[in-house]
Amino acid sequence: MRLGVFGGTFDPVHVGHLAIAHAALESVPLDRVLFVIARRSPLKERGPVASEEDRLRMLELAVAGEPRFAVSRVELDRNGPSYTVDTLQLLAGTDDLFLILGSDAIADLPRWKDPDRIARLATLVVADRPGAPERMGDAPVVQVDAPRLDISSRELRARAARGRSLRYLVPDHVWKHIEARGLYRAEGPTSGTT
Repeated sequence: MRLGVFGGTFDPVHVGHLAIAHAALESVPLDRVLFVIARRSPLKERGPVASEEDRLRMLELAVAGEPRFAVSRVELDRNGPSYTVDTLQLLAGTDDLFLILGSDAIADLPRWKDPDRIARLATLVVADRPGAPERMGDAPVVQVDAPRLDISSRELRARAARGRSLRYLVPDHVWKHIEARGLYRAEGPTSGTT
């Protein structure tokens, strides 16, 4: 099986993530995409804003309508920072692995833990992202023809903190979860980390 692995904090998951994953399904092509939710990114100064449970629930809601999408909590269940190389090593063996990245993430690949091993464990699948720097490093990649949606989780959190709606920027069930839980609002009851 050709398995796409798409990791991130998904804080929150948004339509850009889903568009990239779907484009990878079609253009690589892949049999399945596994969304791997990170406990905490070692390259980000601050941890996620929403709780692990809320981020996991939002991701489950987002992928529920696509049978070729699945969610893994392997990084949530592992202590410490989330390293892609560890996750790929765990998944290696039975499937052909394809690591799905935005061009903003691939530019940081030289800073990741053991980037050479990552490139040996999985084929790198890259979708262009608006405003992303030029790709660094020389690992071979498969370019994905994905819509270039100028949207980021950081911008969505800031928008919600200003009292603005995230409707149409995140899947509808995710928007309803964010609204019901008061996520990302400056005064929201669940805006702390776990």
